[in-house]
Amino acid sequence: MSEQNNESGDSPVTTRKGVRSFVLRQGRMTEGQKKAYERNWPKYGLTREQGMIDPREIFGRDNMLNLEIGFGMGQSLADMAEAAPEQDFIGVEVHLPGVGALLKEVEDRGLENIRIYAIDANDVVDLCLPDAALDRVMVYFPDPWPKKKHHKRRLVQHDFVQRLRHKLRVGGILHLATDWENYAEHMMEIMGESEGFENSVEPGAFAPRPDERPMTKFEKRGENLGHGVWDLLFYRTN
Repeated sequence: MSEQNNESGDSPVTTRKGVRSFVLRQGRMTEGQKKAYERNWPKYGLTREQGMIDPREIFGRDNMLNLEIGFGMGQSLADMAEAAPEQDFIGVEVHLPGVGALLKEVEDRGLENIRIYAIDANDVVDLCLPDAALDRVMVYFPDPWPKKKHHKRRLVQHDFVQRLRHKLRVGGILHLATDWENYAEHMMEIMGESEGFENSVEPGAFAPRPDERPMTKFEKRGENLGHGVWDLLFYRTN
C-alpha cells in the first residue's frame, strides 16, 4: 500500500516501509464527526511533526499515562477517560471516522484528559513518545488477519512488543485483548518469549477482564453467542 495522507495534515499516515498491520478503509466521516473534528482537532490532536512530546507539558500535569493503540470508534477510550479523570490517555487510530467519532465524544462529555494521534502506531512509538513515559499500553481487538499467509501483518510481534516495552515504565502494564482464539494463542506465545515482561496472572494463563476495560456492544453480542474473549496482562520487569 502506498503512503496515504491524513486530513490531520499533509504528512503520510506512516513513514515505515514494508509490511503494514493495517489497511486504510477510510470511509466518510458523518457531518457530526466532521464538524467535531474541525472544532476539536487543533486542541486534542497530536502530530508526528511535533516530535518527541513531554506528556506533562501536553496535559499540564504528571499523572498516570495510558496509550490505546487502535481505538476504533473511540467509545471505550472515552468511557475509560470519563471513568478515570485523574488519569491521562493518548489514543492512536488511522481511520478518520473513528477520530471524528472520538472527538465528538470528547466534546459531548467535556473530556480534557485525552489526546489523539491519527498516524501509524509504529511512528507514535518510535518518534513521539519518550522512554518510560507510559504506565499502561492497551491494544484491544486489533485486526486478527486470520489467514495464515497474513499472520505477518499482525501488530503483536516480537519487535513491536520490545519497542513498547521501552516506552513503559518498569512495572507498567501491557494489556492485550482479542476475540480470535488463534490470535490469542499467538499473543501468548509472543509475550511468553518476550524479554522484560512477566505474566500478571501466571505463565501461559489468560487474565479475567479487568473492570477498567469497558465491555463493548460487539463484545456483549459475541458473549451472548458464546464467543470467547481473551485478555493478556503483562508487566514490564526491567
